[in-house]
Amino acid sequence: MKPQTIHLTQEGYHEISQELQDLKTTKHPQAVERVQNAREHGDLSENSEYHAARADLQLIEGRVEELEELLSRAKIVAKSSNGSVGLGNQVTVISSGKQTTFHIVGKYEADPTNKKISDESPLGQALLGKKVGDKVEYLAPVGKILYTIDKIH
Repeated sequence: MKPQTIHLTQEGYHEISQELQDLKTTKHPQAVERVQNAREHGDLSENSEYHAARADLQLIEGRVEELEELLSRAKIVAKSSNGSVGLGNQVTVISSGKQTTFHIVGKYEADPTNKKISDESPLGQALLGKKVGDKVEYLAPVGKILYTIDKIH
């Protein structure tokens, strides 16, 4: 079975690459050193610092592996320039007189608190393919919200 392609924006690819670089060049060596230092403090069976350091090292190594796999399957997607909302676009919507801008990203980049929404999320799916002036009805946890697309960039 062929591994599934992961869609990322250029920005998302860069952020994940930076995290991987930081883990490999800074955090992993620090964790290895911490394990070595803790090992020098005697009986390993009762050395809680050693066990905590090993657990941290394993978490870092697991994250490195996860990010390497993700980047190996990544496809960088250019934002749509055909006038409709697509992956990579920022879309400004108006609802009840209030303007909000969302950035449509792949699921691995999603960060709703920073208005980065996944193309696979209910709101992301509702916005995909829409054009300026289109109305989008979205069922949010607080109820139905009606958005009007104001700008696509």
